[in-house]
Amino acid sequence: MRFVIVGYGRVGSRTARILTEEGHDAVVVDKDLDRIDRAQNDGFETIQGDGADEEVLLEAGIDTADAIGAFTPDLNANFAACMVGKHHDCRTVLRIDEDYREDIYNKYAEDVDEIIYPERLGAAGAKTAMLGGDFNVVADLATNLQLTVLEIRDGSPAVGKRMSELDLPDSARIYAHGRERESLTIPLPGTELNVGDEVAVITETDRVDEVRAALLPAAA
Repeated sequence: MRFVIVGYGRVGSRTARILTEEGHDAVVVDKDLDRIDRAQNDGFETIQGDGADEEVLLEAGIDTADAIGAFTPDLNANFAACMVGKHHDCRTVLRIDEDYREDIYNKYAEDVDEIIYPERLGAAGAKTAMLGGDFNVVADLATNLQLTVLEIRDGSPAVGKRMSELDLPDSARIYAHGRERESLTIPLPGTELNVGDEVAVITETDRVDEVRAALLPAAA
């Protein structure tokens, strides 16, 4: 599959990397020259320009792409990019920040295929949304549930433990796990966690601190 990634910041860069590691093609669009240089150094096809501009997106191949992910911090630019993608029959994934009001969310949600919150989902969620999964739907099922993707870092109390040995709240569930630079899969109880692994966790919002304490280093 071929994807257009608008914005090569934290979410866009990691999403592009995950997609290509799984065998897909990704072209990066960004108007910032430094980010374009970084994307080129990372091995990506790039187009420098405004991702809200249809001509720029056509140069990036929007007319033959399977999906567009608009991941810049500018909501209006993201929405404009998605509308271009929609016109060219692409799947559209829009980044929105968590601090927007519900009416703003509803306004944009009607016109795109998926909305992602980087604060909740991370790049793995963005990747799944672009592929057509329901990764972020889980996060929106109830206001008291939060979906988080965490990286297991050096110093984490989870390093070396099996899934079945983790000291998580009863309400928390790890439903996906991936080794460093590998795609997420459903974990087995005997799967052992290593530094660099990523885990996707669903938990009640008021138990997030307990989940962080079980999976992140004490200083995190």
